[in-house]
Parts: sequence; C-alpha cells; structure tokens
Amino acid sequence: MGVGVSNWRLAQAVSKLGQLGVVSGTALDAMFVRRLADGDPGGHMRRAVDAFPFQDAATRIWREYFVPGGKPSGAQYPALPMHQKRETRKLVELCMLSNFAEIFLAREGHKNPVGINFLEKVQMPHLASLYGAMLAGVGYVLMGAGIPLHIPGVLDAFAAGQPAEYRLAITGTSQEQFADLDSMMRLNPADYAEGPVPMLERPRFLAIVSSNTLAATMLRRASGRVDGLVIEGPTAGGHNAPPRGKLQLTASGEPVYGDRDRASVEDLRSLGVPFWLAGGYGSPEKVREALDQGAAGVQVGTAFAFSRESGLRPDLKRQILKLVAAGSAEVFTDPLASPTGFPFKVAQLDGTSSSPGVYEARTRVCDLGYLREPYAMEDGKIGYRCSAEPIENYLAKGGKIEDTVGRKCLCNALLANIGHAQNRKQQEVEPALVTVGDDLRTVGEFLAPGHSSYGAADVVHRLLSLCADSGEPALVASA
Repeated sequence: MGVGVSNWRLAQAVSKLGQLGVVSGTALDAMFVRRLADGDPGGHMRRAVDAFPFQDAATRIWREYFVPGGKPSGAQYPALPMHQKRETRKLVELCMLSNFAEIFLAREGHKNPVGINFLEKVQMPHLASLYGAMLAGVGYVLMGAGIPLHIPGVLDAFAAGQPAEYRLAITGTSQEQFADLDSMMRLNPADYAEGPVPMLERPRFLAIVSSNTLAATMLRRASGRVDGLVIEGPTAGGHNAPPRGKLQLTASGEPVYGDRDRASVEDLRSLGVPFWLAGGYGSPEKVREALDQGAAGVQVGTAFAFSRESGLRPDLKRQILKLVAAGSAEVFTDPLASPTGFPFKVAQLDGTSSSPGVYEARTRVCDLGYLREPYAMEDGKIGYRCSAEPIENYLAKGGKIEDTVGRKCLCNALLANIGHAQNRKQQEVEPALVTVGDDLRTVGEFLAPGHSSYGAADVVHRLLSLCADSGEPALVASA
C-alpha cells in the first residue's frame, strides 16, 4: 500500500461496481495540504470541506493552506508539524478533516460501502484519522503492518460518542526505570465537536495478518469485535511480514519465505469469520480458487495501482507498463528499505530511489516523520527517531549505525509517487519509489488490444469473469 495511490477516485470507481473500494489512510493530512497548496484542482477538496461537520476547524485549515491558483512552480509545499504522542489541536483537526474528505469523496454518487486502510506502524495519527473517517461514514477499516489489537475498541468508543485511547508502542519502556511512562494516546470527540457529539455508525474491522497464529490472536485478544481477516502473503506489494525464523536471503538479497510463512486456508475456515486472501490473487483463476476454498474474496492492489483512476503519477504508470509489455519489469523485496524493519517491495525503475545512484545522491532528511519510532529517553521523556533520517541525528538519539544502512525515506518518496514531491531549497526534488506486488508482471493482461491504459472497471470485470455473486464484496481494492 502506498500513499494516495488508492485515492478517493479509485475507491469510488470500485465501490460503484459493487466491490469494496479502499482508500489509503497513510499521510492523508500531508496529501490534503499539498492538494490545497496546488490550488485544489477541480474543487473537490472544497466540496468535502463544506460538508465537514466541524466548520470552525474546517475554515481555519482552509484559510491557512489554500493557495488560489496554486503555489508557484518549484516552490516548497507547506511544512506540517510531525506527529507525536501529545498532538496539537491543529494537527488533530487536520487529520480529522483530511480523512473525512477522502471518505466523503469516495462515497459520492453511490450507496455502497467504502473502506480505509491504515498501517499499525503509523500509530500517532490513528485516533484522529479514525474519527475523521467515521464522521464521513466509512464502512470498513482495514489495518496491517503490526497487530492492531486496540483498534476495534477505539471504533466502539467513537461510534458511541465516547473518548477513546490507544497505547503507543515505545521502544525501551520494558525497562524498570520507564515503568511509569505514560504511553496512552487519547482523543475525546467532545473536545472537537461544535455542538452535541454525534453518534456514528461503527465500521466493520478487518485485520490484515500474515499467519494463522496472528489471525487467531486478533480474534482472541482484540479489544472489540473483529469482523473479518485479510490474509496477506509475501508476494503482496508494500510492506511484507518478515519471514518466520532466522532471516535468510537469496543470492540477490531478498528474504527467503517458506512453508511456515503461508497460512492454512483450512484453519482459517475454522475461525468462523469472513476472510479475504491477498498477495498473488490478481487473476480470474486465483479469485475463483480463493472463493472455492471458502474465502469471501481477495484483496488486490497492484492491478488497480496502474488503472487510470489511481493516484500514481501518469509518467510512472507509462514507464512501468512499457517495461511490463517488454517483459522486463522487475520487483525487488528489499529487506532494508523501510525504516520499520519490515521487507518492502519495490519496482525497479530508473530515476527512482530503487536505483543506487539516485538513492545515494539524495540528502537524508526527515521532515514528515510518519514512520518515526517513539523511544524512551534517559530523562524519562519520549523521543522520536527514524533510521532513514540524517545518520548523525539518529545516532545521537541512541540508534545503531547498522540500522541506517540502505534505509529509504518512504514518507517523502511515496508522496513523490503521486505528484506531490517536495521541492527543497537546495534545488533537490524528492525522487519517487514505487511499491508494487509480484503481480506487476501480469498487469498488461488488463490492457485491451491497441490500448496503453486501462480503468478500474476493466480490472473488476476481468477478475470476476469466472465468478458468481458471493454475497460479500469479492474484491477488496487497496493499492
């Protein structure tokens, strides 16, 4: 999953067809501000802002960030404060509004449900983001890249108009001297509502996990109801779960996955909740296979990422589709790229940070900070660090030099993927870094003869060509 690739346009297109369109919830506040700085082309953000129930906050944010006609070419985008445990009111309101806007727009023009996908690793914006999405009537919340045990309880609380809390994972807090460190994040809707706190529809919660053990853990230990599971294999794009056991690498440097890393569908059926299979299911035959095994359907990302409706830059789509047509498209599962420590799948593409020369030429900077790691400092306070930030800064915060090797700034790169690259004073422009799944090599099958592009409807119709209506959305589109 990238930033803004599965945007409101793509989610809307898929949901209109009766499947589950899912927007990416990562870095929506930064993306929203950059859309406003570009002058809000098409006026879509203005339409969503006008519908936001807390208009005082919406007006303040619009006045601060909207640039009529768009910022000058080459000018920097506005800087936002980075998220931390104790969020400012301004950042909380911005998170609420940006998540509201994406879901509001995705739901326009139809009555089918829309979902939102978050990374458990990006913890600090969770509460405000979830509340904003719920204000817009989000139908499903999906979360992976960790074990999101606390999220179902948060959804229950917000639906009832009650305060919610979320425990932040802080490195070092197992040490005795940090036992009293407050790691709880809190949000009370009454502090932001301009009038009575609204009662909201509780969205269905789907946990994205990689194994039967994690699936059973979610159902047994979650703070509230888990409505279903997405079982994601190691061929899926974005972050992959690390292989179980000692890490082994292929000759080319990719993690080796074995039988222990594959879920048992028979055991999944015994858990008694709907499940969707993900990673390598982007063909009609694989969708049919999943349904025949008892799955409610499949989650597909890569095929939709190159559709016309996705937020991926048109030039990147064209370059990669040409490589696919030539049979030379390559995907590398990079064990080092992500600051999370999880393997991260990357399309090999000249001019992006997948090229060693581009990566090495980029000045290391951390000014978005979504993947920063909270850690306990010696003075008992919480600090924040990222292994992709300037090395001297990371080491000064107690980080290890070996953890900086090969790390890439995914926050800035993924925004560059969708046309919102930051322009820096040193005349540097952030390079892209495209994440896709191993299904990349087959996306050319969605192109009609003589065509160089395809739409989300082409993907849906082809993938479901061997299927009858199953009752649940057979396709979960989350690029």
